[in-house]
Amino acid sequence: MDLVTFWFILVAVLWIGYFVLDGFDLGVGMLLPVIGTDDLRRRVMINTIGPVWDGNEVWLLTAGGATFAAFPLWYATMFSGYYLALFLVLLALILRGVAFEYRGKHDTARWQKNWDRAIVVGSALPALLFGVAFGNIVGGSKIAPLAGSANPLDAGSFNYVGSFFDLLNPFALVVGLMTLTVFATHGAIFLSLKTSGEVREASRKVALRLGLVAAVFAVAALLWAQAFSGRVLITLPIALIAAVLWLSGLFALLKQRDGWAFLFSAGTIALAVTALFVGLFPNVMPSSIDAAYNLTVYNASSQSYTLTVMTFVAVIMTPIVLIYQGWTYWVFRKRISTSMIPASAMSGRADDRFAANAS
Repeated sequence: MDLVTFWFILVAVLWIGYFVLDGFDLGVGMLLPVIGTDDLRRRVMINTIGPVWDGNEVWLLTAGGATFAAFPLWYATMFSGYYLALFLVLLALILRGVAFEYRGKHDTARWQKNWDRAIVVGSALPALLFGVAFGNIVGGSKIAPLAGSANPLDAGSFNYVGSFFDLLNPFALVVGLMTLTVFATHGAIFLSLKTSGEVREASRKVALRLGLVAAVFAVAALLWAQAFSGRVLITLPIALIAAVLWLSGLFALLKQRDGWAFLFSAGTIALAVTALFVGLFPNVMPSSIDAAYNLTVYNASSQSYTLTVMTFVAVIMTPIVLIYQGWTYWVFRKRISTSMIPASAMSGRADDRFAANAS
């Protein structure tokens, strides 16, 4: 395996890690007004992700950083072409982080309600737009050489020539709806795993209902993606296995096997993202104008020396990050419920979410 292929796989793994981990964070945030019918329930929901949500977002930063360093032309073309969409994602994630911290700085219901809305928007918008972005990457974008380029086939001259509304094509929107509903279901399953009592029961009911809607969008998106896949004999079985895992997760949830349900849900997301990346390789951004303008792992990558240095850093640091994050989940592994939040925490102080989760 050459280094460019290795780094393509590593970037895929980073995106899988982000979608699996921050996926349930986004899902919990989206469901705040659905399951959190009162402030006590909303406190419990926020407590479940309080110690881990910011750590989960590190996967996104690492995925973006790895793409920038390993495939600078991919990064440049994607972030310039999808600038407005990715700016909205960044703005939403900042808004969500601020909302988590500021929600408890004032005791009035209006203050907390406004920040709760910010959490919902800051969770739903990235869940939708990440899917739309990946739909455009897989389905192809309007990429062409810059006007007046001396060598039109030089990948360094390729640029996105479409508009923002070109990104809102039917396939990309279906993928966006898939990630939106799958993440919401994933979050509900996580809540059923991490809580007890009334929140757990409400989460299970929401997950079962929403999971069926997510299954429809997931099947539609993954089957449609086969039209753009260069390896249908590989990606189609992966997509079918993902569908089986999803249905198995819903069945496990019905039998109150929350741990298995979460594992099946996480496995579904991992396989779905794997299918998209396998079907994409060796391209990183196909051109819908002409295949000659495709960005691939070979014409969009950094030099061999850069990839070699990055590989040594990744081999050393990745296990450390995994061990630390695994330890964090182990420390905060216990279920929580409304009975664990003392009356003094009902003011919604941001610091209380860590204390409640550790109890």
